[in-house]
Amino acid sequence: MTYKHIVFDFGNVLAKFDPDYLLGQFCDNKEAFPLLSDILFEHWDELDAGTITPEMARAEAISKTPTAYQNLVLRFFEEWYRHLLPLEDTWKFIRELKEQGYGLYILSNAPVDFAEHAADCYEITSLFDGIVFSAPIKMAKPQPEIYHHLFHTYHLSPADCFFLDDKPENIQAAKDAGMDGLVFTGDIDIVKERIGF
Repeated sequence: MTYKHIVFDFGNVLAKFDPDYLLGQFCDNKEAFPLLSDILFEHWDELDAGTITPEMARAEAISKTPTAYQNLVLRFFEEWYRHLLPLEDTWKFIRELKEQGYGLYILSNAPVDFAEHAADCYEITSLFDGIVFSAPIKMAKPQPEIYHHLFHTYHLSPADCFFLDDKPENIQAAKDAGMDGLVFTGDIDIVKERIGF
């Protein structure tokens, strides 16, 4: 099968999304990580789905946070989206795909604030032909609607696309929508073999 378009998830495909790593950018006290992680990430799925705003999540988080950590929580919500660690092997692969004329797309669950700032924070996004983030359109993987939104918005035939995502349920949903894909583990050679690159 020859694919014309490669579709990428963002977290853990283009950049590492690791709650402990993110927390470590704001907090040196690892003993506080379990408490802060529970507070900060409690509503992350809802942020991704766009059913709550970052402001709502921040206000609830502050209400549950001990006074000593409230400024940290405020800073986290202001800046977290700047601190995902680029996965350099994927970035190199994207540049190779671009040189070979592949269409490149992002389909990712992400809160509104990430969607608004991703282009400024992650230069690799400039190489993509289209980007769909979940929260602004109030759809999220693995809902079928978000896959069809991608196809419709960018006039893509699902059969021409290959999807890379770190979650098996999102790959299965892509296949159900007619788009082949692979659960991404970081091994670019396996991806190249699958797409015949």
